[in-house]
Amino acid sequence: MPKKRTTNRDHAKRQQRPMMEDEVVAAQLEQLVTPAVVAQEKYYRQLGMRDRILNLPLMVAAVLTLIWRDVAGVRELSRILGREGFLWCEPTQVSQQALSQRFLTFPAEIFERVFKELLPEFERKWHSRNKRPLPESIQFAQTKFARIWASDGSTKDSSIQEIRQSDRSAKKSISGENRSSHRSSN
Repeated sequence: MPKKRTTNRDHAKRQQRPMMEDEVVAAQLEQLVTPAVVAQEKYYRQLGMRDRILNLPLMVAAVLTLIWRDVAGVRELSRILGREGFLWCEPTQVSQQALSQRFLTFPAEIFERVFKELLPEFERKWHSRNKRPLPESIQFAQTKFARIWASDGSTKDSSIQEIRQSDRSAKKSISGENRSSHRSSN
């Protein structure tokens, strides 16, 4: 009898579907990133970059959207920009070629400068987050070890356990029905 193949869905190829934009998160991103983008506009012009449709604010929003919404590529990104817009950008019709070309010619150091402009804010928020009390399990582990790493995989683990339990109960009920129907036919 051939061995049944099982697929671990964690390692299977995922279909690329961009996530929906969350208005609250989008507003927080805009509030965080806009001052850094405005601070780099002078440098943007010094590099000879002109204020076109695909300008600095739109390109920063495009990169953030690619990452945050898990967009598969530039074609899908241009479709989203045309239909919905993203973050602080209104819907704008731009060809996939134009967006691809702009990504190829856009200086990466501008993104680096925007990121470096954001670092002090990230550090400030990190320090405020560190003031929250740690869970008891983490506090206990810190007394026993010099350094610890902790991650929360509870959602994924519980989902996998639920699926396994439902599979087991489905198999039991199906096999139970088969046995009872087999017995009644004798």
